[in-house]
Amino acid sequence: MAIGLAGKKAIVKEVNEVASNALAVTVAEYRGIEVADMTALRRKAREQGVFVKVVRNTLAKRAFEGTKFDSMSDALKGPLIYGFSLDAPGASARLFKEFGKENKNLQVTALSLGNGLMGPDKLDAVASLPTRDEALAKLLATFKAPVSKFVRTVNEVPAKFVRTLAAIKDAK
Repeated sequence: MAIGLAGKKAIVKEVNEVASNALAVTVAEYRGIEVADMTALRRKAREQGVFVKVVRNTLAKRAFEGTKFDSMSDALKGPLIYGFSLDAPGASARLFKEFGKENKNLQVTALSLGNGLMGPDKLDAVASLPTRDEALAKLLATFKAPVSKFVRTVNEVPAKFVRTLAAIKDAK
């Protein structure tokens, strides 16, 4: 079914708004994926805070204009599905990577963190980026480590003194 001009403008506006707020975009070719599998991918995407959309490449190019993902225009060829990470930069890459293990027809073709186009070879690096909660946990652990080591060191002085007194008492 053909989309009218008003429908195309609405799609471009929606994708542009999402791209403007997104932290990262992952683009994958979905040729050969069955409808049930695509539905499962969309369900997982909703759970993980990833906006997934199938858009014509010409409309996507227009939608990316004026956003930090403008450089992706060269990589938009073939039937593509777009994953926009809204909460964590690696969320869409992680989603497509996990789904690609189960379904070999999903092939990541490009991704961007907003600072230029990256090829599919960078998928593992982007997918391994920590979520916000993981990053905060690592940061807090880094802050806590020196303090807890200092407390153990300070506590060791009286403990060593007590052990020395106990050894002297046992010797007498």
